[in-house]
Amino acid sequence: MEEKLNISVVIPLYNEDESLPELHAWIKQVMDQHTFSYEVIFVDDGSKDRSWQVIEGLVASHSEVRGIKFQRNYGKSAALQKGFEAVRGDVVITMDADLQDSPDEIPELYRMITEEDLDVVSGWKKKRYDPISKTIPTKLYNWTARRLSGIYLHDFNCGLKAYKYSVVKSIEIYGDMHRYIPVLAKNAGFSKIGEKVVQHKARKYGVTKFGLNRFVNGPLDLISVVFMGKFGKKPMHFFGAIGIVMFLIGFGLTLYLTIDKLFINQGAMKISDRTEFYICLAAMVIGVQFFLAGFLAELIGRNSSTRNVYLIEKEI
Repeated sequence: MEEKLNISVVIPLYNEDESLPELHAWIKQVMDQHTFSYEVIFVDDGSKDRSWQVIEGLVASHSEVRGIKFQRNYGKSAALQKGFEAVRGDVVITMDADLQDSPDEIPELYRMITEEDLDVVSGWKKKRYDPISKTIPTKLYNWTARRLSGIYLHDFNCGLKAYKYSVVKSIEIYGDMHRYIPVLAKNAGFSKIGEKVVQHKARKYGVTKFGLNRFVNGPLDLISVVFMGKFGKKPMHFFGAIGIVMFLIGFGLTLYLTIDKLFINQGAMKISDRTEFYICLAAMVIGVQFFLAGFLAELIGRNSSTRNVYLIEKEI
């Protein structure tokens, strides 16, 4: 039987070899001061530098450190998913490896989960040290996420978060959905979501690993998360409803045109010569297509057996 711990710290990383020793030492100092039982799980997302060698050294010299290494780069969501699968702590803390998240926040995050009985506590980097090219899109994403999800957090994208063990074992993240884990938690039935203002420090080593693709992937994944939360188990309710409405509108108008031609304006042009007829026909065809899309979505596998299968090169 696996030993239960107070805290599991999951740290996804990509090319952060310079910051890892300092980050681990900082975490260890905080944990020892508060006598927590804990583990630190570094998930190397296919780094090209010496990150894995550094992790191997930490594992060899510190019993609380564990490491997972992807064979190639899959992204932050994949790293978090594998980390969540491995955790043993009652409270799971996630943070970035670039030293911009402060481990000094861990005790208070732990207290909010255990004493205030929150399911999720999301960090809020009220004062940021990111370039304007990152802060403006982040504000736009946060505004949109609040409106679509109904969860009023200031900073969905903050990597410093705390979760109950049951939360991380109940959700599945992929793509770029790490930004919207609170939404996934809410969809899974964990509605007690809090927020804490946290320190945000300037990057000490290296450069940011996020590219321009986040401007496209972020909104798409938000739409996916919101849609799956409402219709993931019942896609026919979405596609079928639109299909039926479209078909009934087209069929109703076609019936009206037929009655008008046969009984009211018998001398008028043929139905097939009227523009309205083709609009009605298009509405019925589109309606049938939407209905079939919903029907097929109900039939095909709702959960892909390979969605979260990643090539693990090493695990220690």
